[in-house]
Amino acid sequence: MSKQFVDDIMKLAVARNPGEVEFHQAVREVAESVAVVIDKHPELAKLRVFERMIEPERQIMFRVPWVDDKNQVQINRGFRVQFNSSIGPYKGGLRFHPSVYLGIIKFLGFEQIFKNALTGTPIGGAKGGSDFDPKGKSDMEVMRFCQNFMNELYRHIGPDTDVPAGDIGVGGREIGYMFGQYKKITNSFTGVLTGKGLDYGGSLVRTEATGYGLVYFTTRMLEDRTTSWKGLNVVISGSGNVAIYATQKCQQLGANVIALSDSNGYIVDPGGIKLDTVKRIKEVDRGRIKEYCNAHTEAKYYEGCQGIWTVKCDVALPCATQNELDAEAAKVLVKNGCVAVAEGANMPSTPEAVEILLDSKVSFGPAKAANAGGVATSALEMSQNSMRLNWPFEEVDARLKQIMNNIYDQCTQAAQTYGLKGNLVAGANIAGFLKVAKAMLAHGVI
Repeated sequence: MSKQFVDDIMKLAVARNPGEVEFHQAVREVAESVAVVIDKHPELAKLRVFERMIEPERQIMFRVPWVDDKNQVQINRGFRVQFNSSIGPYKGGLRFHPSVYLGIIKFLGFEQIFKNALTGTPIGGAKGGSDFDPKGKSDMEVMRFCQNFMNELYRHIGPDTDVPAGDIGVGGREIGYMFGQYKKITNSFTGVLTGKGLDYGGSLVRTEATGYGLVYFTTRMLEDRTTSWKGLNVVISGSGNVAIYATQKCQQLGANVIALSDSNGYIVDPGGIKLDTVKRIKEVDRGRIKEYCNAHTEAKYYEGCQGIWTVKCDVALPCATQNELDAEAAKVLVKNGCVAVAEGANMPSTPEAVEILLDSKVSFGPAKAANAGGVATSALEMSQNSMRLNWPFEEVDARLKQIMNNIYDQCTQAAQTYGLKGNLVAGANIAGFLKVAKAMLAHGVI
């Protein structure tokens, strides 16, 4: 029945969502994992739980007109896909990037269902964004766009309904502009967005959370191989928030991070990445990673971000974007002796790459488990907002570490229970699916 189940699901998903290849990829990965669960629980098949799960509860698309600094009217498209609220209010980031279209948002929202379930916090799955590109825009242009984006989005969100956060292209600046507009329109000060500034309801550790959580999860993977970070060479793709704080935590634990990238190319610094320089370039100057070599002449810059996976390393952490690590890159990593790969971005490894890594006995941490630290800490921010409290850094960090340990335990236990010991991809999908499925069954057919 397993193959038939997957074939039927994919036929349905492709027919109802034509052209949305990223969404199809995400659905297939989960379907292939949970097929063994469906075999053992016929009531899930009878009530078509998975078929309901791949259909969003609500899809919202809207026009976002705004005026640039040349007084020209620009028009972008906004999205919010509210996928599943079985275990709590919708929760998921907003992505501002030219590549954004409905299929990308649906793939991200679908992944978010299971990721959020794994955190153990009461949050459902959603995602949103726009094809607006903040790069090259002035602060005033970004502000005007964010305000107009929120002019529509505010109707569909709320602290007990849907709580968006940041993602690619949406950092503290963008969250601030959107929160200010929401507050003005609704005349209310609530925890409706996470990733807020510390001066107006944000949480300590939220900035570091996805990168730190990724490293905490990978630590458990390394421990299962009876090793630690000390002395390991690490390659991390990307140079945004996730990559920066994954680098910081790796370095704190004794690893040597030797490469980072952006969409144009990558740098290699054999002596170890100097994080202060990267932070200045990316967080202050909003520049390109090649500028690192101006300050550190011992480092080398290479055009083309894909080449970063040719750098010999012990651990690889893809933290840039979806499908950046393909089969050829996986083969190179295996050949170069890489022992662990954990995903900091959303679905950065192609299915072929994942298969190669698993077959080669490389420890592999899937995104919905390994990068769940960000949304987990967003849920902690929601809790603090509800209580009108702020927890100290150490308390939030300790809670984050415990959540990541719990996620790892759930994944390993679920994989073992269904005869897939060591397969964290299957374990993450099964554990997340079962939690959401049980809630859906309890609620009836709605």
